[in-house]
Amino acid sequence: MDLRISPRVADKLKEKHSVSHNEIAECFANRHGKFFTDTRANHATDPPTYWFVSETDTGRVLKVVFVRHPDHFAIKSAYEPKDGSSELYAKLCRAQ
Repeated sequence: MDLRISPRVADKLKEKHSVSHNEIAECFANRHGKFFTDTRANHATDPPTYWFVSETDTGRVLKVVFVRHPDHFAIKSAYEPKDGSSELYAKLCRAQ
């Protein structure tokens, strides 16, 4: 599936999080769990926003946030999780 990143988001990924397009693609390829919906009211989108946590090929752990479209994933953000989402993701994956 095609990964699309708007110029505004690409700038944020580079400047704020130091995350590259390739690292995001690696996280999709290395993902072992499923996608989860972001159910927080202030993050609600139509279509829904999804997220997952995975590693790049070099072992960097990233939380990837995206909107799923029929022909592509629109990346909203990707960053090293420091908000407990890495542990939450592992817990949600175990619960399935």
